[in-house]
Amino acid sequence: MPPEAAMDFGGAPSPDITARVQSLNDRYRHHGATSVLEAALKDHDVGDLAMVSSFGAESVALLHLVSMVDRSVPVYFIDTLMLFQETLDYQVEVAERLGLKNMRVIRPAPAALSKEDPDDTLHLFDTDACCALRKTRPLQQVLGQFDGWITGRKRFQSATRAALEFFEADGPDRIKVNPLAHWTPEDVRNYMEENRLPKHPLVAKGYPSIGCAPCTSPVKPGEDPRAGRWRGQDKTECGIHVVDGKIVRGPKA
Repeated sequence: MPPEAAMDFGGAPSPDITARVQSLNDRYRHHGATSVLEAALKDHDVGDLAMVSSFGAESVALLHLVSMVDRSVPVYFIDTLMLFQETLDYQVEVAERLGLKNMRVIRPAPAALSKEDPDDTLHLFDTDACCALRKTRPLQQVLGQFDGWITGRKRFQSATRAALEFFEADGPDRIKVNPLAHWTPEDVRNYMEENRLPKHPLVAKGYPSIGCAPCTSPVKPGEDPRAGRWRGQDKTECGIHVVDGKIVRGPKA
């Protein structure tokens, strides 16, 4: 993968990536989550993969699945330095319990923080810039080493994910793998219960979707699970995901 392409989260996918993604979705369309994950880690059309996890409300399901298939898969956790302490503690607990052998924590560059957000107030007036500084750009740096990445995104989570497939193009030259794309909330809950997986402590306090502390609030019964993320703003994503060649931050038109 060319270095310049590896650094690009936006932009239309190349014809090669488009063709490979279509072929992969056709090939594994009727497979389950485990077989999609197993195949993705071996299929030459996918390439070298890493997993990226927020260690949020539902993350442990896919983390457990990965640990059962291959514990040596690189797992990246983005510590934005604005996360809930509960998330930081949960990340350590889950990684140890699942025996993840290749756990890697990435953080925003100190020099960039000092220059662009010296007093930790950027999120108060420009959440997109804050997400880019603390999450998107650090992730861009590490994903440049891989041909694709594994995510826990699911169709039910939001309107921007309603048509999600197992494989999708991620910018010009990278593939994103979504093994749990077709899982329902009941599938996630049942999997966690059957495997006795620990829940994020904030879930019991009304947080079905968990991000940075300043930009995440509890969700009321009946609300969209991601309603507590950037509440009151026309923003539903942090910007690390690409849909139709464009970085997604707000609702899809």
